[in-house]
Amino acid sequence: MNEQIAVVIGATGLIGNFLVEELLKNDVFSIVKTLTRRPMKLIHPKLQQEIVNFNDLNDFKQKLGTGHTIFCCIGTTQKKVKGDKEAYKKVDFDIPVNAAQIGIEKGFKKYLLVSAIGANENSSNFYLQLKGKTENSIKKLPFQSISIFRPAQLLGKRNEKRMGERILQPVTRFLSYFLFGSLKKYRSINARDVAKAMVKQSKQNSQGVHYFEYDQMINLIK
Repeated sequence: MNEQIAVVIGATGLIGNFLVEELLKNDVFSIVKTLTRRPMKLIHPKLQQEIVNFNDLNDFKQKLGTGHTIFCCIGTTQKKVKGDKEAYKKVDFDIPVNAAQIGIEKGFKKYLLVSAIGANENSSNFYLQLKGKTENSIKKLPFQSISIFRPAQLLGKRNEKRMGERILQPVTRFLSYFLFGSLKKYRSINARDVAKAMVKQSKQNSQGVHYFEYDQMINLIK
């Protein structure tokens, strides 16, 4: 396989940080480009950082550039947007969908998206409804392959402080051992494992749309 350019959107988040690490040590990718609102402290000869205004589509297009694979793991929280649903939509819907549309224009072949377990545009839950709408909008685009990752509770240490999540992580980790059968997809998963699964899937010569929940992600990295 020829060396490729990977673009990561959401590189400063929990999965994104691990994802960049995994991509940088993978020989398939000659350049790993990150699109972020602020600089990252990480320095690496393969790393190309781009500071972007996601609300400016011309800037977004220029910074995205050309390449082969887009990894999108961007997301926000109700706390960050202070309950503003329109602000939430700009991050969790507009950015991933705009990236996908620009990616098609620029000739990218693969798109890998971090969504959420239970994503459904018909859900009464705003978060799950938004994730479902994002998935469905991206699925309509003619990429060679689209891979949608649906983790439940993420395990791992974030750069930002989320007190509630820090308290819940040990609880959800323990409860995960009791989830079997159709409930297994709700098991908590380490963010690094999600990142590893994304990189592994990006190297597959698959076609069409593929979904990855707990079992599928774990099987990918075995």
